[in-house]
Amino acid sequence: MFRSLTLMLLRISTGALLMIWGVVRFIQTDRAIGLSERFYFGLVSTPLMQHVLGGLQIFIGAMVILGVFRRVFYPLQAVALGLGGLAVWRSYIDPLGQFFGREGTNLLFFPSSTVFFATLVLIAFIDHDHWSIDKQTRRRRSGNA
Repeated sequence: MFRSLTLMLLRISTGALLMIWGVVRFIQTDRAIGLSERFYFGLVSTPLMQHVLGGLQIFIGAMVILGVFRRVFYPLQAVALGLGGLAVWRSYIDPLGQFFGREGTNLLFFPSSTVFFATLVLIAFIDHDHWSIDKQTRRRRSGNA
């Protein structure tokens, strides 16, 4: 029971973070474009791209929270979080800016690595997450309700 509870809480918290970043792309589009300019070489620096990415993040995060199609949406979440992490890799290695300087690092980005690794834990223990919609639906179909 404790394992199922912790996996559900990881699912909710990691999916919620992805959804929050998706919402930011809608309600603070200029800020999201600024981050894109600084960390993603301006590759997604249009309002349309921010809204498309934000919509995808909200959708993926919601599916993760619900535990629907987990074998599809957990890896998608890992990719989204991993790509975000690549952009701020200096903050993972040197969160205090002692080696790369404070210009290229931010202590607030360091916890992003934890969320990425938490998603990998969800993937590794996917069969132990008994409180997801996927698992409940499968259980009912097989008559083990």
